[in-house]
Amino acid sequence: MYQTPKGTYDILPEDWPYWRYVLDKAERLTGLYGFARIDTPIFEATEVFERGVGEGAAVMVDKEMYTFTDKGNTSLTLRPEFTAGIMRAYLEHGMRVRPQPVKLYIIGPIFRQERPQAGRYRQHIQWNAEIVGEIDPAADFEVMSIAWNLFSELGLRDLAFQVNSIGCPNPDCRPRHLAALIEYFSAYRDRLNEVDKRRLEVNPLRLLDSKEEASQPLLDAAPHSIDFLCDECRQHFATLLGYLDRAHMAYTVNPRLVRGFDYYTKTVFEVWAEGIGAQAAVCGGGRYDGLIELLGGPPTPGVGFGGGVERLIAVLKEQGVQPPALPSPAVQVSYTGKGEAGQQAKHAALALLRELRQAGVGALLPFGDRSLKSQLKAADKAGVAYVVIVGEGELQSGQWTVRTLADSSQQTVARAELVQWLAAVVGERSGGER
Repeated sequence: MYQTPKGTYDILPEDWPYWRYVLDKAERLTGLYGFARIDTPIFEATEVFERGVGEGAAVMVDKEMYTFTDKGNTSLTLRPEFTAGIMRAYLEHGMRVRPQPVKLYIIGPIFRQERPQAGRYRQHIQWNAEIVGEIDPAADFEVMSIAWNLFSELGLRDLAFQVNSIGCPNPDCRPRHLAALIEYFSAYRDRLNEVDKRRLEVNPLRLLDSKEEASQPLLDAAPHSIDFLCDECRQHFATLLGYLDRAHMAYTVNPRLVRGFDYYTKTVFEVWAEGIGAQAAVCGGGRYDGLIELLGGPPTPGVGFGGGVERLIAVLKEQGVQPPALPSPAVQVSYTGKGEAGQQAKHAALALLRELRQAGVGALLPFGDRSLKSQLKAADKAGVAYVVIVGEGELQSGQWTVRTLADSSQQTVARAELVQWLAAVVGERSGGER
């Protein structure tokens, strides 16, 4: 029996209320903040990610990218993240000549060949928001605010930022921290696993994100990046924390927070929520002021974040947040009769069905030639409120029967008035919304 590939999943009908709940709020919120939607290809030239995310990134060190060669002998990669592809689009389409900053968002699948765990899949849906072309710490606060407001509106509890500054390439900033990390971890090299030894050689900063149990005491005592910041980065970080304080957004300065991609500079952050054990982060991001240069463009600051929808839904379920139910059809049009009379009744039912849907009334048609009793039973299981019954008598009189399933009461309504009548009672039943 065939099954979904490892690390993938099916979204079943009963899960869609959660997905619609999250995606609708994400779309609405990014619009309120003035972000425009962009969509990029699911695969890009491999070099976009090799140059963009960096050799020391988790997807590179841990060989998590899905890479293949097409018939033109071009190396392509399923996108493991959004930001590098969006920056490629920013350069390719000349967005740098638009009024800056450019504010973009995207929602779609990304792919990483990693070990599946709670809320993490090899294919998962992510929501990203990016501000390109602005160095002001208020831009950092803006993208952090979007994430905070979304999770708050969805009803999540116990939210808090984890935030850090990892500095910039200025010789008086991050390079000094990296030198201190190399000196520190080199003394304990024999206690590192092979992956962490590779990180020590390629990007020592990534060691702070190691999940190896034996390495945790070493990480807790490692040099902190905020102790090595240059004046500009120190002021940038202090200003951002001031914005968070004034907005009463809870945060913890986490010296071990570095994120998984090499392009980050200055601010890095995550939003943590209670509900999914050790994997507490529901989104993460930060500033990437050097990324566009890595892709061949001019110096251009940027800041953004990404959040996995699956992880977010897992937390919603764990915290008992119930999404609004998706609307369901309120009317079933049933037909009765044998032979030619039955066919005429079915044609009439189909005509009414079209008119109801055009009027915005959700309606169902029972298929086949089942008895009226069977049709009514199906309507009850489908959760419809009203069943319109048409047979030979209704066609002759022009007065059609409407049954209210809640109390089994019946009344007749003239066919010419039926669509308007049903639209009114369905709208009243749903509080004016259909």
